[in-house]
Amino acid sequence: MSGTNARTGVLALVGARGTGKTTVGRLLAARLGWDFADVDDRVEAGAGKSVADIFATEGEAGFRDREAAALAELCARERCVVATGGGAVVRESNRPLVTGAGFVVWLTAAPEVLWARLCADPATAARRPNLTAAGGEAEVRALVAAREPLYRALADFALDTAALSPEAAADAILTAWIGSHKTSPCSSGARSSSPSG
Repeated sequence: MSGTNARTGVLALVGARGTGKTTVGRLLAARLGWDFADVDDRVEAGAGKSVADIFATEGEAGFRDREAAALAELCARERCVVATGGGAVVRESNRPLVTGAGFVVWLTAAPEVLWARLCADPATAARRPNLTAAGGEAEVRALVAAREPLYRALADFALDTAALSPEAAADAILTAWIGSHKTSPCSSGARSSSPSG
């Protein structure tokens, strides 16, 4: 896409597990000619084990420390699309890393949509631990409700992916990013107050 490669910094995707951050992020990076990085993938590569195994051996605190280190590294990059972990926004010190790095996109979908997507993904059970005692769709609903205000506060643009193909989601994000009032994704600007769609 002409003109977009001149803009440097990070395009960060935030949102709950199952909203499409990794899939859409890869498409965005390919269209921009940028690098793509997934925070959870970076954590797993550094630890030599899955997120679920990190939780089992180091606890959530150990995982969150690793996540914060990976996020800090990736948010300092140039010309990179970064898919954050769903819970990365919970640690307060992570939030300015994300907003300071560039243009922040919050991907959303209804909890029942997220749960259906997670059930259809064979990697979910092997790689991702339950984060509440409830597990299942009840956990998804609880986490979405708890984290939504945090996602909303970080976002320059919000997009409901429930009815969108990954390609259509990528198109909408690129349109919003190019049309933003920022001169570059690293400039400051008002955050979105509500999701679209």
